[in-house]
Order: sequence, then C-alpha cells, then structure tokens
Amino acid sequence: MKPMNKLALAVTIAALSGSAFAKNSPEDANNLTWKEKYPEQYASWASTEESNALDDILAEDPMVVLMFGGYGFAKDYNKPRGHQFAVIDNIRSLRTGGPMTDSEGPMAASCWGCKTPDLKRMYDQVGEGNFSEKKWGAWGHEMANSIGCADCHDAETGKPTPARPFAMRAFAASGQKFEEQEPNIQAAMTCGQCHVEYYFDGTDHKNVKFPWNGGMGADDILAYYDALGFKDWTHKISKAPMLKAQHPEWETWKPSVHAEMDVTCIDCHMPKTTNAAGKEFSKHNVANAIDNFEQTCSNCHDTKAELVDALASAKKEIHEAQIAAEKVIVKAHFDAGAAWEAGATEAEMKGALKLIRHAQWRWDYAIASHGIYAHNPELGLEQLAKAKETGAEARAALKTILAKHGVNKVTYPDYSTKAKAQAIVGLDKSKMDAQKKKFLEQRVQKEWPTKVEF
Repeated sequence: MKPMNKLALAVTIAALSGSAFAKNSPEDANNLTWKEKYPEQYASWASTEESNALDDILAEDPMVVLMFGGYGFAKDYNKPRGHQFAVIDNIRSLRTGGPMTDSEGPMAASCWGCKTPDLKRMYDQVGEGNFSEKKWGAWGHEMANSIGCADCHDAETGKPTPARPFAMRAFAASGQKFEEQEPNIQAAMTCGQCHVEYYFDGTDHKNVKFPWNGGMGADDILAYYDALGFKDWTHKISKAPMLKAQHPEWETWKPSVHAEMDVTCIDCHMPKTTNAAGKEFSKHNVANAIDNFEQTCSNCHDTKAELVDALASAKKEIHEAQIAAEKVIVKAHFDAGAAWEAGATEAEMKGALKLIRHAQWRWDYAIASHGIYAHNPELGLEQLAKAKETGAEARAALKTILAKHGVNKVTYPDYSTKAKAQAIVGLDKSKMDAQKKKFLEQRVQKEWPTKVEF
C-alpha cells in the first residue's frame, strides 16, 4: 500500500454565501428539469437503475428476523439498490404497510425523508411540521421523483447544497456548520444529509432528528437515546426496549482513515470523468469505487488486485463477527422470553433487557452502515465484538434470573429459514402480501404518480 498522503481530490466548488439551503423552485423537484442543462450528470444518474438487484437480507440470514421481532424490519429488509429505486422500494416495502386512507398505516410521513426531492417541495408548501406529523400514506400522491438533482444541488448555480433542513440543523448543532466547511466536505454533506442515523422526534411533530447532541459515536448516540428514554419498539420475544440503527455511514466514516486523509464519499463513489468533447464532470451513478480504481483508489493503493483482496478479507471478517454476535443476541432474546414465562418481574429483568438493547444497538450500528468493511472495518469489528460481549453479559444475567425461577435449560425453536423465523415472531407473510397487493392495485396504481406493481 502506498503512503497515506493527503489526496489532491478536493472538489473544485466555490464556497457558498448566504443561505445554505438550495433555493430551488417547485418544478426543480422534477428530475427531468435538470436533464438539458446537465446531460452527462443526468445520464449517469439515470444509470443507477442498473443497480437493480433485490437481495433479501432476511432470507440470507433468518436470525435478523428474530433480532427485529415486533418491528417492521422483521417483515421486509432488503439490501439497498440504486437511487432510482428509492421511492419504488419505499412504496413496495412491507414495512410501510397497505394504508387505504391517509390516516392509516404503521409509518409516519417522515419516512419519505430521504427518498425524494419532492420532500423539500412539500416542506416549502405546507411546512416541515405539518408534513411530518401526518401518516406516510397521506403524501404518496405527491411523491413523483426518486432521489435526484434537487436533493443535492442549487438549481441556479449547480453547487452542491443539501436540501434537508433537519440535516442542516444537525450539522450546525454538532459543530459541522455547512458554510464553514471546505468545498470537498460541503459536497460530501449532500450525501451525509441522508446517510446517517436518525429518529423521528415525537416532541416536534415527528420531524427527523439526528441524535448527535453528545457526539456521533456508537456510545455517544446510545447514551443520548438512553438519557431520552427513547425506544423504536418493544421486542416481541424479550420485551426489551429496542433501538434500530438506520444507516450511519457519515458517523462511521468520520473517524476513519479515509476521513483523516480527506477522502470523502464523493471522491470514491462519484469520480470525475470526461465526455466526448473532453469536458470534465462527476459521475452520478454512485458506483463501487473499485470500478473506477485509477480515478478513485490508485493514489493510495498500489494495485487493484491488492485492494480487491483486502476488501474481500475485511468483508469476510465483518460477516463472521456479525453472525457470531447474532447467535448470542438471538439466544438472549429467547432467554428473556423464557424468564418472563417463568414469572420474572420487571425489576428483575430491567438490567438484562438494557444489556440486550445495548448489544443489539452496537451490532446494528455496525451492520446497518452500508459498506463498513470498506469505509471503516476496524470500527465495525470493534462494535461487533462489543455487541457479542454485551450479549453474553445479558445471557449471564438472565441465567441467574432463570435459575431463581427454577429454569435450568432454555429450549430454542428452529429458526433456520425466514419463514420459520417470521412465524416465531407472529408474522403472517401471506396476510401481509395480500394487504400490500390490495394497496398497490387499488390505491397506488390509481392515485399515486409512482406506479408500483406487486
């Protein structure tokens, strides 16, 4: 590997003045509006439809179903696809249910938060709070565009400019004020506005909020949520007050070697290239950095083969650590369930349930961060090791509780397939599919601009 000299890859973007928000008109939410002015960028963005593989995480790893027992991710959890599919996959997901009216459904309107440039248009039209406090299904008729140009650029100048006010508030409050950053970091912040951990603030219209008050590390965010008494859901089996990490790429990138060397998501996933006329532009297909090794990686890495091998090794190590942690945490959930059945009290269970909560948070912080094996494998392995260790502490505490109530052995069910695991947590896949099919055919196909088939 080459010496880690700082890369001369900073994006040549003039610093912004005045308001940090993109000053776009309502029509700019339509991605087609940008096509004529930025044809190469638009064409490369449109090619994200080629990243269309729909990989089912739950089928690959049924333990994940049990980890999320009682929560939407036990219903449906796929690996991310290209930006073109953000709205489609959000509508199709079993997690969003099949709301036949504006007031039905399991999800809040803030679930549109990072899927579409129509979000900012609606914020401007009805107000952020008024938008967020409604149900997800109330705004589907407005969501016509998938993640695109107005999400990340000012229409007048073309400068990278995050469009989400909740992100700009969080950046400023955490000492990362947009206007004070170098141009390459400003560009990266257009990615960071969405590739982060967040929750919906019940004290503020269910607006999106980043839990960065005490920092962005796994411990910092966990401490924030614990102090707030916040939980995403109560676990179906263990009754633990659980947290769901979203996709904290910004948080896991910040303490990485890449960040130290000023290498951002833009440098790796949106490298510059030239068109037929020799004009330079940034690719917008957000591709795997390896696909553009010479432009993205060769400044620090000697050969593509060497880097491919290193990434494969890191990915394997992360996966093995993930599975090891899951095996412990899943059994902790079942141990807790057995303790409840044996007559354990809330006072007895409080400490063990907190350990389960903390263990699964660390596991999720690592594995929900897309590509952590490439972005910051050391952090991923650290958190997964802590997850396994904390899960083991939970099991030890529960063993004591179980013994007190006369239980010396817990019998674990067969959860070797997605179907078996979903049945254990009380999910009826056929019923969920029928509900979604009805919703798509009778509401989405007839009333919403983004037509999605079952």
